[in-house]
Amino acid sequence: MAGRRVALILAGCGVFDGSEIHEASAVLVHLSRAGAEVKIFAPNIEQMHVVDHLKGSPSEEKRNVLVESARLARGNIQDLADLNDGEFDAVIFPGGFGVAKNLCSWAVEGKNCTVNAQVKSTLEAFHNAKKPIGLCCISPVLAAKVFPGCEVTVGQNKNIDGRFPDAETASAIEELGCKHICKDVNEAHVDSTNKIVTTCAFMCKAPLHEIFDGIGAMVTEVLKLA
Repeated sequence: MAGRRVALILAGCGVFDGSEIHEASAVLVHLSRAGAEVKIFAPNIEQMHVVDHLKGSPSEEKRNVLVESARLARGNIQDLADLNDGEFDAVIFPGGFGVAKNLCSWAVEGKNCTVNAQVKSTLEAFHNAKKPIGLCCISPVLAAKVFPGCEVTVGQNKNIDGRFPDAETASAIEELGCKHICKDVNEAHVDSTNKIVTTCAFMCKAPLHEIFDGIGAMVTEVLKLA
């Protein structure tokens, strides 16, 4: 698995309006451990809005998704428009509300959402080339929207023991004509037909190390398929 080239797509910086920082970091740690070569991308667009993470409410600020994502990438990032899928063996999308607000409009429109054109074309390019796509947390909805009939997981379809407060997302995925596979937080699901690998991450209220392990399972399966 060493030497695999992976594109990581970010949606900003911060759980409520960008990429979930722990998820993005976990993906990078697992890829590093596996010896993968990673390049980071984000669309050069304005965020849907900016959330004050201390107050938990939107502010009047305006921020750019690429500029904010550069915080997570330690400055080493490129515009998603410049991504050449031919240079990579796989692509991975961490979660966070930025996926549902900036990469698509799921946060506002649910299953009726639209997907950002660059994000959609990136997903389609990897899919058409039969290269694996890894998604965690809310980002599996991107695959559900772009690839009808695919299989994904966002955890469970019922709020078991209060651990899956966003379980209704599974129903919305099914309504799009996709198959939702119930998995626990430390597991990943592999849709081998479409080479789509998903794990629920922070869609489950779980200890951070369990979320880290689930992301590890997703990364391992992506690299196997690559």
